[in-house]
Amino acid sequence: MELFSEDGYEQTTVAEIAARAGLSERTFFRHYADKREVLFSGTTAFRDNFVNSITQAPDDATPLQTVTVALDTAAAALEQYRGREFAAARQRIIVSNSELRERELIKLADVVAGMAEALHARGVEEPLASMTAELGMAAFRVAFERWVADGEDRGLSELIDESLAGISAAVTQRGD
Repeated sequence: MELFSEDGYEQTTVAEIAARAGLSERTFFRHYADKREVLFSGTTAFRDNFVNSITQAPDDATPLQTVTVALDTAAAALEQYRGREFAAARQRIIVSNSELRERELIKLADVVAGMAEALHARGVEEPLASMTAELGMAAFRVAFERWVADGEDRGLSELIDESLAGISAAVTQRGD
């Protein structure tokens, strides 16, 4: 992360990453397929956090309430695990490179698919399961982008709640 921030993603080599970490390149490649994966190493845990939260939500929760539980759980994990500074630095690196933006979108699409599957396993029929998962991820993405923005001091959960309220307003507000 430091090297990507200092020198730029494209200019940073695997050799430099390995040297900074005190590893050989060979050891680096035992852990990562390429330098891109350094930024995405927690993808499975990230996805599992959402999915597990859905499976553990109260049985009487609506689909959107269930997804809200997952979003709040993911937000708490992000805030505690690495925090806003790390997330903001990672996000700056990702948005500066089209290949990384594409990889991030693939990661988020996988999370949406996992949430939809978990909702379906709870008895939510299609297309409602997929739409609810997509709405939840839309709220999460907007909140996350605001959370890592310069000058933002509110917590990610608060911003998620605000995003979900915006979705609710969009659904109920008439456009006269």
